[in-house]
Amino acid sequence: MPYINVKITDEGVTCEQKQAIIKGCSQLMIDVLDKNPQTTFVVIEEVSTDNWGIGFEQVTKLRQTKAT
Repeated sequence: MPYINVKITDEGVTCEQKQAIIKGCSQLMIDVLDKNPQTTFVVIEEVSTDNWGIGFEQVTKLRQTKAT
């Protein structure tokens, strides 16, 4: 019974994109581990860019710097 936790920043991911993530992760478990998709759980957590850091900096600030 795989449990897959996907964490992404909360930057406007659509319902269709989330469905594609769920489908892709489930298919990977089928292809690689021969797992049953009916017992494969995929959880997507959206994290504020203020709460996500890369290389000493918040993603929010990195995005602002990149935009300018």
